[in-house]
Amino acid sequence: MHSGAIRRRLALGLAVLTASGLLAVAAPGDAQAATALCPGRKVRTLPFSTGTVLVYKRGGYVCAVTRPKKPGAPRKMSVSVQARGNRPVVDEGRYAHHAGPVTVHAGRRCVWLKGQVGRGKFSSGWILC
Repeated sequence: MHSGAIRRRLALGLAVLTASGLLAVAAPGDAQAATALCPGRKVRTLPFSTGTVLVYKRGGYVCAVTRPKKPGAPRKMSVSVQARGNRPVVDEGRYAHHAGPVTVHAGRRCVWLKGQVGRGKFSSGWILC
C-alpha cells in the first residue's frame, strides 16, 4: 500500500470517529443519561405516579436509577436495590434529575426495588428471580 492510500484511510477513519462522537453528544439527554449512569442492558422500566425506576443488569449485578416525570427543581428522591438475603443499598436526597445509580451484586437472587419522587413512591416486591 502506498503512503497516499494509507493517509486517505487514516483520514476516513478519523472522519468516522469524529462524526460518531458528534452524534453521541447530540443524542437525546434522558436516554443517554440513564445509560451512562448504569452499565448493562435495561431489564425493567417501573413507572409510578411521579417518576420511573430504571433497572439495568450486567453479569450478576443489578443497577437502578429513579428519574422524575418532570425534572427541574430539586425535590426529595430516592432509589433502593436489595438482593434477597442482603441489606438494601440506598441513595436518597434532594435531586433535580435523578437519584442513584445504586448497584448490588445479586447473582441469581431476587431483588426488591424502591423509588420515590416527592410524595410518589414505588415498591416492586421480589423480582428478577
